[in-house]
Amino acid sequence: MNAHRGRGADDNPGNRFEAFQVEVDEDAWVDDDPRPLRTEFLTDHSRTILTRNDAEDLSFDYGLNPYRGCEHGCSYCYARTYHEYLGYSAGLDFESKIVVKRDAPQLLEAELSRPGYRVGKIAMSGATDCYQPVERKLELTRGCLEVMARCRQPVAIITKNALVVRDIDHLVELARWNAVAVYLSITTLDPALARILEPRASSPRARLETIGKLAAAGVPCGVSAAPMIPGLNDSELPSIVRAVKEAGGRFAAYSVVRLPGAVGSVFEGWLDRHFPGKKEMVLGRIEGMQGGLNNLKPGERMRGRGQAAGQLRALFHASCRRLGLETNPPPLETRHFRRVMPGQKELF
Repeated sequence: MNAHRGRGADDNPGNRFEAFQVEVDEDAWVDDDPRPLRTEFLTDHSRTILTRNDAEDLSFDYGLNPYRGCEHGCSYCYARTYHEYLGYSAGLDFESKIVVKRDAPQLLEAELSRPGYRVGKIAMSGATDCYQPVERKLELTRGCLEVMARCRQPVAIITKNALVVRDIDHLVELARWNAVAVYLSITTLDPALARILEPRASSPRARLETIGKLAAAGVPCGVSAAPMIPGLNDSELPSIVRAVKEAGGRFAAYSVVRLPGAVGSVFEGWLDRHFPGKKEMVLGRIEGMQGGLNNLKPGERMRGRGQAAGQLRALFHASCRRLGLETNPPPLETRHFRRVMPGQKELF
């Protein structure tokens, strides 16, 4: 397999992606319905690990992406466009050519120990799922969490994969310092719809069970019901919120789907294969909520606009109020952060 060269917003233009092999237990990819995919893995040799967030409608300061691309294969994923910055397509390449920052824990440790590092909330992850199937073997996310637990670095995690419960030891340690929140992303409770909407992610049942396990261990957790796709899964929003509350979740968030750039054609192709009779209706409703297939306006792109978006927003907040779920992001503490030098296990 040849090495690939690509360029991204946070990468050196001369960065080289070097192919490597990973032996993955494909039967363990999905908890009840494995769907193997021929996947290439490529080492990212760039030295950047944290990217600064400058979007005013996102509640974190830094993004951390141990991977780029995502094996879960969600057709609607806005992050697909980021793969084009690396020289790959937003379509099949996004889910089959996974760029891996194999020294992510070491880079993070060096960054957090840097005298000039200004502590803020980290999100894992904005351009990938940090618990996608290959994480089971590579354990890069686990390594990053071990570093953050030692430093008491606040982090918000969002994932569609039940694998997050594997790292409950580090999550419990972070929770001691009010430095972690875990969002399980749930778009539907229908296992048949989930199987085609998110083909290599954990089932809705497994995600709810994960919320229960995290809650029982004292790890703050909730749901990101995202994205809501009008005419396809938006009617499930109250049911999702209720199921999360019953599982032990404490907070909830949602967003309306938007389809930037090439994601529009990927999603349209998915509708042609699975819901041809609904295609025009679904796309029309998205355009009605977003003023087109995409919306770049901060504060509006996540919730949409117009009457239908307003009704969905009201329904969400009414459901959360009735159930006692918080709708604001959990306030994570930065005051307990401690700078730990690379290789140092404890402070004396």
